[in-house]
Amino acid sequence: ALNGFQINVQLNIMSFLSPQDLCHLGSTSCYWRAAVQDPLLWRYFLLRDLPCWTSVDWKSLPDVEIFNKAFSEVSDNALHDYMAVYKRSCPQGRRSLKSSRPRYGTVTSFLQSLVTQAEPRFAMFGPGLEELDDSLVQKMMTCPEILLVAGLPDRQIHGIGSGVSFQFNNNQKFNILTLYSATSVERRRAREEQAVAVNKMFYQENSVVGNQQAVHYSVIAQVRMVCEVVDGFIYVANAEAHREHDRQEELARILAMTDPALGPPNRPLLVLSCVSRVGVKRIPCVHMAHQLQLNLLGQPWMMQDTVAATLDGLLNGIEWLLEEANCKNAQ
Repeated sequence: ALNGFQINVQLNIMSFLSPQDLCHLGSTSCYWRAAVQDPLLWRYFLLRDLPCWTSVDWKSLPDVEIFNKAFSEVSDNALHDYMAVYKRSCPQGRRSLKSSRPRYGTVTSFLQSLVTQAEPRFAMFGPGLEELDDSLVQKMMTCPEILLVAGLPDRQIHGIGSGVSFQFNNNQKFNILTLYSATSVERRRAREEQAVAVNKMFYQENSVVGNQQAVHYSVIAQVRMVCEVVDGFIYVANAEAHREHDRQEELARILAMTDPALGPPNRPLLVLSCVSRVGVKRIPCVHMAHQLQLNLLGQPWMMQDTVAATLDGLLNGIEWLLEEANCKNAQ
């Protein structure tokens, strides 16, 4: 029935179809296979659906240039394959890629978990631990139906402690060392005054790059000891849209924590894009990844939308982190 319409009418009608239906339409004939790949149509789908996606990773993050330029500014030579970008970045496409991975990787990770004596350890830090009205850590400690506290291990790090061990739903245990920027009194005062507490985890080193001064951070000695022994990192970002954020400084601190000089360069980073509770307006996950410039990182990373009050999204992120850590240890 669509064949009798002009191409602009066909495109308008196709914009009301789901991307899945559009792909099915493309399989019916050579004409529709070409028609459904219209770049303007898929750019529309990408910009429409992207704010609803709750996670993105180092393999699926769309190029920021896709959003910075109007379609009319893009030349034919630089035209993005928006259909391919959509299929690679959307949740269904990522699940399909994950399910198509060789099964031996899963078996290797499972066998590795049987012989590994020490549970994986992760360092958790970031402004989302301190600025939100609801405490993510407190909720993690008091919701055994979601995440079971497995105890306090004996391994101590001077000035930091042993962290807390949790048990994931497949019975795998893991340890989280939570690093705060200041004392609890200083953090509480900063939160009440809507100010930023002085971050005592880092010290600043300024350098000149070209004609501009660049900010570079290094970690203090106690934090350095943590970075040297952990198997990965959890960065809790404040994703609430009504707050002001200095993403450039956040990136500088992420780079300081994940500095390859402090340990293996391929340790995974989970970024929890966190809001206090359901209903708080959040910055979409993909936009958060662009703001933090996660594409500049050299290791595997994933960003996951999370709600502190309910722990929504947390287990999805932990599952990815454990898979990556187990794969790294099995190599």
